[in-house]
Amino acid sequence: MTSTFIDPVSWYASLPTLYGTAAALITSPDDEVLLVKPNYRDYWSLPGGILEEAEAPEAGCAREVLEEIGLDRPAGPLLAVHWIAPHGERPKPLLAFIFDGGVLDDFSGIVLQESELDDFRLVPPSELGAYLPPHMAPRVAGALQARESGIPVYLSS
Repeated sequence: MTSTFIDPVSWYASLPTLYGTAAALITSPDDEVLLVKPNYRDYWSLPGGILEEAEAPEAGCAREVLEEIGLDRPAGPLLAVHWIAPHGERPKPLLAFIFDGGVLDDFSGIVLQESELDDFRLVPPSELGAYLPPHMAPRVAGALQARESGIPVYLSS
């Protein structure tokens, strides 16, 4: 019986990969959700973005919040994970994380990353569907539900 040895470097290089994003659910005391308007998309989004190579999702979330809106806040508990199948020009699956960004009383400290964002606003949960892309609205709704229940949600599409 012969066995073929594959060295670990080659084996890991042969494994499938995926893309990752991390965002923060930040709300007002009235439960309105903070959304940002990227200048390169039609829809609004939560503060967050693409994870860097080998970056932990919670670290990426905190980094993106600092970069995009100028707030230095650690990522809170995980609220939602969403696996999204490859689609169109994106050849690999996407794994999207939403962390609890907390409740913010004063939004005057927000400084937008002008190279990527045009605006921010607070939106009541009932109006999120009018602002978010169709694939993101259930993720944010799930994150809101998870914040209430204390149980993270998993979505797949």
